[in-house]
Amino acid sequence: MSSVKSSTTQQNPVEKLPRWLVTEIMHVAQCSPDKEVCGLLGEKGGAAVSHYKIENVADTPENRFKLSDEEQIAASKKMRERNESLFAIYHSHPTAPATPSDRDYSEVGNEDALYLIVSLNTKGVLEVAGWRVNGKGFDEVELEMVETPRP
Repeated sequence: MSSVKSSTTQQNPVEKLPRWLVTEIMHVAQCSPDKEVCGLLGEKGGAAVSHYKIENVADTPENRFKLSDEEQIAASKKMRERNESLFAIYHSHPTAPATPSDRDYSEVGNEDALYLIVSLNTKGVLEVAGWRVNGKGFDEVELEMVETPRP
């Protein structure tokens, strides 16, 4: 798998993620170790506060970054009801590292979102990495896990 990671000379930006939310994402990925899974993170006040698993992605992994109209409407409705907006989109790489591929880049549907990739290919230790679209590929975003209470 080729990587579309871009190199930058600047220091990578940092995104803070609640540890409980990262644990939840990794658990979803672990539950389907041989299939790709994906979902959305909602944010309120600039901080990630909720997790929305996309139910059908394990059955149709070719759509991992492209949500159907029904999924977009359902997730957007839940987020609006909770006064949230989109913070991040994630998916898993069951047999590859937590770096974006050319396919990942070709399937980006929201260029402003943070993209998280969970790797299950790390010999028993899950890995999650953050990326942002830069127009030519992805720039890595440093992730800082913070202890926050579950809302």
